Amino acid sequence: METNLIVEGFKFMGLGMGTVFLFLIILIGSMNLMSFLVNRFFPEPHQNPDATVNNKQDNKKVIAAITAAITHHRQG
Repeated sequence: METNLIVEGFKFMGLGMGTVFLFLIILIGSMNLMSFLVNRFFPEPHQNPDATVNNKQDNKKVIAAITAAITHHRQG
């Protein structure tokens, strides 16, 4: 009884690659299902336009504070 090692190697390679492929398909499916469920039961709140104006003003204050901190750090 002679066994061909190359054929056996291809069998194991096919089995291993098939297992990984099946695992990835299941992983992608479960992630899509979780994403759907999260978006369905916990939707993101909608922002009104007034909040974006206040947010831009807050961003300017944050940028000014960061700039001042960097300037102070460089001076000594």
